[in-house]
Amino acid sequence: MKRFHIHIGVEKLEEAICFYSALFGVAPVKTKPDYAKWMLDDPRVNFAISTRAKKKGVDHLGIQVEEESELNELRSRLERADMTVLEEGTTICCYARSDKSWVQDPAGIPWETYRTMEDAQFFSDSMDSTEGACCTPDAPAQLISLKPSASKGGR
Repeated sequence: MKRFHIHIGVEKLEEAICFYSALFGVAPVKTKPDYAKWMLDDPRVNFAISTRAKKKGVDHLGIQVEEESELNELRSRLERADMTVLEEGTTICCYARSDKSWVQDPAGIPWETYRTMEDAQFFSDSMDSTEGACCTPDAPAQLISLKPSASKGGR
């Protein structure tokens, strides 16, 4: 089952946690000194905030899946649409180990499609605690074009 993902960059984490906890009616399921996450069921959203985002406000959007088959289906959909995609693969970001792909929408907003496998002890693959940015790629510089497979019509 899919879940919509929103990541927002904030300046004051504690203030933002208070605001969003009141708005959602629940406390975050994960908090770190620079990050908080709510896993809401109504609406079905993975809502995250951090002080590490590249900008304040909406940093990126995404679709989180539970099963590898769902991620493969999303990746196939992007490939069939001949979108420019960054296949990040397995990575650590936002205190979780996930398998990710990134695209950029026409308005320039990064979107990730991903499946989380487990929690992680660090914010990102870089264990440098001074690293400031969220895990969003520098689009479009890091985005690469996927080439449609030769057997595309045969799927």
